[in-house]
Amino acid sequence: MPAPSPAAIARHPHLAEPRRPGWVRVDMHSHTMFSGDSTTTLEEIRAAVEESAIDVLCVTDHNAIEGAVRLEKVLAGLCRVIVGEEVRTHTGEVIGLFLTEKIPFGANAHDTARQIRDQGGIVYVPHPFDPMRRNITEDSLVSLTAAGLVDAIEAHNSKTSLASLNRRALEFGEAHGLALGSGSDAHVPDALGSAFVEMPDFDSPADFLLKLREGRVVGHHWDKARPWSPRIVPSVSEQG
Repeated sequence: MPAPSPAAIARHPHLAEPRRPGWVRVDMHSHTMFSGDSTTTLEEIRAAVEESAIDVLCVTDHNAIEGAVRLEKVLAGLCRVIVGEEVRTHTGEVIGLFLTEKIPFGANAHDTARQIRDQGGIVYVPHPFDPMRRNITEDSLVSLTAAGLVDAIEAHNSKTSLASLNRRALEFGEAHGLALGSGSDAHVPDALGSAFVEMPDFDSPADFLLKLREGRVVGHHWDKARPWSPRIVPSVSEQG
């Protein structure tokens, strides 16, 4: 993998830190134009990945997987893509990773987690204590965790403005024996590189979850608006 660009390092200084041999940098939470609340095209994602030198990108659009599926081809030879989805449940959002099919939104959190597991996927809880987001309620998180339906929790989300909220997520994960994740939650291209997990390389969903427990959460707060530029965003109506 080439080194991060000077521009990316200026935005996210931790990108300059050397990689450990055999380890990869995984951004576990990102969005494309298929999310509906992001205008980032797939080509812009490719350029941002080249700049940040991220090794693995979890593409977790809101209630959609089409962008992730397309990015598997767009990023081929540059960055591995994990197909994910940030699913809206009746008590907040849950992410499924390593999906093969779209998960319907609007079910309860337990049923959503079981649908993720039925695909051989990983249940990942994003920004769990951030009231400014569609975070899962604390009661639902506790219930879901007690039922053994949570695999990992987002210990750092770069769009979460209060460090105390990320710290609370970290402490909850540690107290309940969950794997700890980290993601940019990028809705604009320049956000890629603001957060990731540095972890030993993996070769399957089960191995990913195992290696994630050995990983190191890296990230800083970064939630700047993208610079305005004229462009045409392709329609995403065909995603279904």
